[in-house]
Amino acid sequence: MESASQDINLNSPNKGLLSDTMTDVPVDSTARARTSAPEGLTEAEEEELRSELAKVEEEIGTLRQVLAAKERHCGELKRKLGLTTFDGLKQNLSKSWHDVQVSNAYKKTQETLSQAGQKTSAALSNVGSVISRKLGDMRNSTTFKSFEDRVGTIKSKVVGSRENSTDPHSPTGSGDKSPQDNAPF
Repeated sequence: MESASQDINLNSPNKGLLSDTMTDVPVDSTARARTSAPEGLTEAEEEELRSELAKVEEEIGTLRQVLAAKERHCGELKRKLGLTTFDGLKQNLSKSWHDVQVSNAYKKTQETLSQAGQKTSAALSNVGSVISRKLGDMRNSTTFKSFEDRVGTIKSKVVGSRENSTDPHSPTGSGDKSPQDNAPF
Protein backbone atom coordinates (compact mmCIF):
# COMPACT_ATOMS: atom_id res chain seq x y z
CA MET A 1 0.00 0.00 0.00
CA GLU A 2 2.47 2.53 -1.19
CA SER A 3 0.47 5.51 -2.40
CA ALA A 4 -3.00 6.87 -2.97
CA SER A 5 -2.54 6.56 -6.72
CA GLN A 6 -1.95 2.81 -6.68
CA ASP A 7 -3.86 0.45 -8.97
CA ILE A 8 -6.80 -1.24 -7.28
CA ASN A 9 -7.06 -4.97 -7.84
CA LEU A 10 -10.65 -5.98 -7.05
CA ASN A 11 -9.58 -9.55 -6.38
CA SER A 12 -6.98 -8.47 -3.85
CA PRO A 13 -7.89 -8.75 -0.18
CA ASN A 14 -6.41 -5.27 0.25
CA LYS A 15 -8.34 -3.67 -2.63
CA GLY A 16 -8.95 0.01 -2.24
CA LEU A 17 -7.16 0.29 1.06
CA LEU A 18 -4.87 3.17 1.67
CA SER A 19 -2.20 3.14 4.32
CA ASP A 20 -4.02 5.79 6.33
CA THR A 21 -7.45 4.08 6.41
CA MET A 22 -6.71 1.97 9.44
CA THR A 23 -3.87 2.46 11.82
CA ASP A 24 -2.27 -0.21 13.88
CA VAL A 25 -2.44 0.16 17.61
CA PRO A 26 1.08 0.23 19.01
CA VAL A 27 1.93 -2.39 21.58
CA ASP A 28 3.16 -0.94 24.82
CA SER A 29 6.68 -2.34 25.16
CA THR A 30 6.86 -1.28 28.80
CA ALA A 31 3.96 -3.57 29.64
CA ARG A 32 6.28 -6.57 29.34
CA ALA A 33 8.62 -5.21 31.92
CA ARG A 34 5.83 -4.43 34.35
CA THR A 35 4.22 -7.89 34.31
CA SER A 36 5.98 -10.91 35.53
CA ALA A 37 5.83 -14.20 33.68
CA PRO A 38 2.80 -16.27 34.61
CA GLU A 39 3.59 -19.18 36.82
CA GLY A 40 4.63 -22.30 34.98
CA LEU A 41 5.97 -20.49 31.88
CA THR A 42 9.60 -20.04 31.06
CA GLU A 43 10.85 -16.78 29.56
CA ALA A 44 11.22 -18.50 26.18
CA GLU A 45 7.59 -19.76 26.26
CA GLU A 46 6.38 -16.32 27.30
CA GLU A 47 8.30 -14.68 24.45
CA GLU A 48 6.89 -17.22 21.99
CA LEU A 49 3.33 -16.52 23.20
CA ARG A 50 3.87 -12.75 22.96
CA SER A 51 5.18 -13.18 19.42
CA GLU A 52 2.14 -15.28 18.49
CA LEU A 53 -0.15 -12.68 20.11
CA ALA A 54 1.48 -9.91 18.04
CA LYS A 55 0.95 -11.94 14.84
CA VAL A 56 -2.70 -12.62 15.68
CA GLU A 57 -3.32 -8.94 16.44
CA GLU A 58 -1.71 -8.02 13.12
CA GLU A 59 -3.92 -10.54 11.31
CA ILE A 60 -6.99 -9.10 13.04
CA GLY A 61 -6.03 -5.63 11.82
CA THR A 62 -5.54 -6.93 8.28
CA LEU A 63 -8.89 -8.73 8.38
CA ARG A 64 -10.60 -5.54 9.56
CA GLN A 65 -9.11 -3.68 6.61
CA VAL A 66 -10.17 -6.41 4.20
CA LEU A 67 -13.69 -6.45 5.65
CA ALA A 68 -13.98 -2.67 5.35
CA ALA A 69 -12.87 -2.85 1.72
CA LYS A 70 -15.33 -5.65 0.95
CA GLU A 71 -18.16 -3.70 2.60
CA ARG A 72 -17.34 -0.61 0.51
CA HIS A 73 -17.25 -2.73 -2.65
CA CYS A 74 -20.57 -4.34 -1.70
CA GLY A 75 -22.09 -0.87 -1.20
CA GLU A 76 -20.83 0.25 -4.59
CA LEU A 77 -22.31 -2.81 -6.29
CA LYS A 78 -25.66 -2.30 -4.57
CA ARG A 79 -25.66 1.36 -5.57
CA LYS A 80 -24.93 0.43 -9.20
CA LEU A 81 -27.74 -2.14 -9.12
CA GLY A 82 -30.15 0.41 -7.67
CA LEU A 83 -30.62 -1.45 -4.43
CA THR A 84 -31.33 0.88 -1.55
CA THR A 85 -30.85 0.47 2.16
CA PHE A 86 -34.63 0.49 2.55
CA ASP A 87 -34.96 -2.50 0.19
CA GLY A 88 -32.37 -4.41 2.18
CA LEU A 89 -34.08 -3.54 5.45
CA LYS A 90 -37.47 -4.58 4.07
CA GLN A 91 -36.03 -7.86 2.85
CA ASN A 92 -34.34 -8.51 6.21
CA LEU A 93 -37.57 -7.78 8.10
CA SER A 94 -39.56 -10.09 5.84
CA LYS A 95 -37.06 -12.88 6.32
CA SER A 96 -36.94 -12.31 10.08
CA TRP A 97 -40.75 -12.36 10.34
CA HIS A 98 -40.85 -15.57 8.31
CA ASP A 99 -38.21 -17.10 10.59
CA VAL A 100 -40.26 -16.13 13.64
CA GLN A 101 -43.42 -17.64 12.17
CA VAL A 102 -41.79 -20.97 11.46
CA SER A 103 -40.12 -21.16 14.87
CA ASN A 104 -41.36 -23.70 17.37
CA ALA A 105 -41.87 -21.03 20.03
CA TYR A 106 -44.18 -19.02 17.74
CA LYS A 107 -46.15 -22.10 16.74
CA LYS A 108 -46.61 -23.16 20.37
CA THR A 109 -47.63 -19.65 21.39
CA GLN A 110 -50.09 -19.40 18.50
CA GLU A 111 -51.59 -22.79 19.39
CA THR A 112 -51.86 -21.86 23.08
CA LEU A 113 -53.53 -18.52 22.30
CA SER A 114 -55.93 -20.24 19.92
CA GLN A 115 -56.92 -22.74 22.59
CA ALA A 116 -57.29 -19.96 25.15
CA GLY A 117 -59.55 -18.07 22.74
CA GLN A 118 -61.72 -21.12 22.19
CA LYS A 119 -62.00 -21.77 25.93
CA THR A 120 -62.84 -18.12 26.59
CA SER A 121 -65.50 -18.18 23.91
CA ALA A 122 -67.02 -21.34 25.36
CA ALA A 123 -66.93 -19.88 28.88
CA LEU A 124 -68.66 -16.67 27.76
CA SER A 125 -71.28 -18.71 25.92
CA ASN A 126 -71.92 -20.72 29.08
CA VAL A 127 -72.18 -17.55 31.17
CA GLY A 128 -74.70 -16.14 28.68
CA SER A 129 -76.75 -19.33 28.84
CA VAL A 130 -76.72 -19.34 32.64
CA ILE A 131 -77.78 -15.68 32.83
CA SER A 132 -80.57 -16.28 30.31
CA ARG A 133 -81.78 -19.32 32.24
CA LYS A 134 -81.66 -17.43 35.56
CA LEU A 135 -83.64 -14.52 34.11
CA GLY A 136 -86.22 -16.99 32.76
CA ASP A 137 -86.42 -18.67 36.16
CA MET A 138 -86.80 -15.29 37.84
CA ARG A 139 -89.61 -14.26 35.48
CA ASN A 140 -91.45 -17.50 36.27
CA SER A 141 -90.99 -17.07 40.02
CA THR A 142 -93.96 -16.25 42.24
CA THR A 143 -92.33 -13.01 43.39
CA PHE A 144 -92.01 -11.73 39.84
CA LYS A 145 -95.56 -12.89 38.98
CA SER A 146 -96.87 -11.04 42.04
CA PHE A 147 -94.94 -7.90 41.03
CA GLU A 148 -96.21 -8.20 37.46
CA ASP A 149 -99.80 -8.51 38.69
CA ARG A 150 -99.47 -5.45 40.90
CA VAL A 151 -98.03 -3.38 38.06
CA GLY A 152 -100.87 -4.56 35.83
CA THR A 153 -103.43 -3.60 38.47
CA ILE A 154 -101.94 -0.14 38.91
CA LYS A 155 -101.84 0.33 35.15
CA SER A 156 -105.45 -0.66 34.70
CA LYS A 157 -106.47 1.79 37.41
CA VAL A 158 -104.50 4.62 35.77
CA VAL A 159 -105.70 3.81 32.26
CA GLY A 160 -109.24 3.19 33.49
CA SER A 161 -109.40 6.60 35.17
CA ARG A 162 -108.33 8.23 31.90
CA GLU A 163 -111.07 6.44 29.97
CA ASN A 164 -113.68 7.69 32.41
CA SER A 165 -112.45 11.29 32.16
CA THR A 166 -114.43 13.71 29.98
CA ASP A 167 -111.47 15.89 29.12
CA PRO A 168 -111.68 16.60 25.37
CA HIS A 169 -107.91 17.13 25.25
CA SER A 170 -107.27 13.66 26.63
CA PRO A 171 -105.82 11.22 24.08
CA THR A 172 -108.40 8.65 25.20
CA GLY A 173 -111.32 11.08 25.29
CA SER A 174 -112.37 10.20 21.76
CA GLY A 175 -112.86 6.61 22.73
CA ASP A 176 -109.83 5.38 20.83
CA LYS A 177 -107.42 3.28 22.82
CA SER A 178 -103.72 3.99 22.47
CA PRO A 179 -101.46 1.16 21.27
CA GLN A 180 -99.78 1.17 24.65
CA ASP A 181 -102.92 -0.21 26.25
CA ASN A 182 -102.19 -3.60 24.77
CA ALA A 183 -98.75 -3.71 26.40
CA PRO A 184 -98.29 -6.41 29.14
CA PHE A 185 -97.41 -3.77 31.79
